[in-house]
Amino acid sequence: MTSVRETSKMNDTEAPFRMTSRTPPLNSAAGEQMPGTMDPMSEEIVQPQTPPGMVWIPGGTFRMGSADFYPEERPVHEVTVDGFWIDRYQVTNDKFASFVAETGFVTVAERKPRPEDFPGAPLENLVAGSMVFQKRTGPVDLRNYANWWAWVPGASWRHPQGPGSSLKGLADHPVVHVAYEDVEAYTHWAAKELPTEAEWEFAARGGLDGAKFTWGNEESPDGKAMANWWQGEFPWQNLLTDGHERTSPVGTFPPNGYGLYDMAGNVWEWTIDWYEPRGSEPTVKSCCMGSVNPRVVSPEKSFDRRQPQFRIPRRVVKGGSHLCAPNYCLRYRPAARQPQMIDTGMAHLGFRCIMRAKQI
Repeated sequence: MTSVRETSKMNDTEAPFRMTSRTPPLNSAAGEQMPGTMDPMSEEIVQPQTPPGMVWIPGGTFRMGSADFYPEERPVHEVTVDGFWIDRYQVTNDKFASFVAETGFVTVAERKPRPEDFPGAPLENLVAGSMVFQKRTGPVDLRNYANWWAWVPGASWRHPQGPGSSLKGLADHPVVHVAYEDVEAYTHWAAKELPTEAEWEFAARGGLDGAKFTWGNEESPDGKAMANWWQGEFPWQNLLTDGHERTSPVGTFPPNGYGLYDMAGNVWEWTIDWYEPRGSEPTVKSCCMGSVNPRVVSPEKSFDRRQPQFRIPRRVVKGGSHLCAPNYCLRYRPAARQPQMIDTGMAHLGFRCIMRAKQI
């Protein structure tokens, strides 16, 4: 269950940004950046085939994190990643349905919780379901997420708002209510992987190193909505400037510099890394964090110390969602990060996949 305090504001100083430099030539047919190997006989670059629906992200070095927003995004540190392919769009209900139809997989939200995982919980409360956002009629205490999140029996990827709701008209919307186990099963079926946090952030920046947003430093250039986030006072006043109350069809808003859609807003996206509260650890210094595609491979620091009764590790999720609002969660930015318990799906949580060159 997501449990973070959203009490910060944007720094007024505009951060400079620059284009990354390690960018190979474009594939003229697909318009996508491709990795290349030299054919020793012809001295021509031989391009491997791009997997369907994916985009090649060239390797490079960038400044990961931000010093202007939330503590867990600090310090800014230099990171290098190798090239990889990434899904152009978030995984949709239609694609997830194909996976379920072929494998018969049952998601975590569709299974009855085990009593041993929730000590002290009344047995009558241990029913299949998921966390669904509840819009309020007026201002509430933003320090308590229970004011707008509710466990809804029967909610799942098939029924995103609970019993009585369906996927009608949502085939091209991102799948939600997927716990980490569900996402992992999908990636195995698709012969893909989840990105590391560094890979995800590098891709989200679209070549704009240091920019606040995936499209630059201005939130709404010329008044144009660049992503699906909450406009108005969260969680009760949604002005719908972007035209969407909940999720939007993937690809609705402009792509970033790499041709990737919805790398900000719409739904949060799972990564493979365990969450560590980077900014709250005084021993972590920016001089020590630069590395090649850094990984957090141990779950030990990921547990929520505010809920010690639940020994459920948490992974990093990225990108923000349609529920992010400037007055509460200004996290529709590439540097933003948040922990998510691996056993819990939510109405604003989805994913996309990557492939590395070694997989082709």
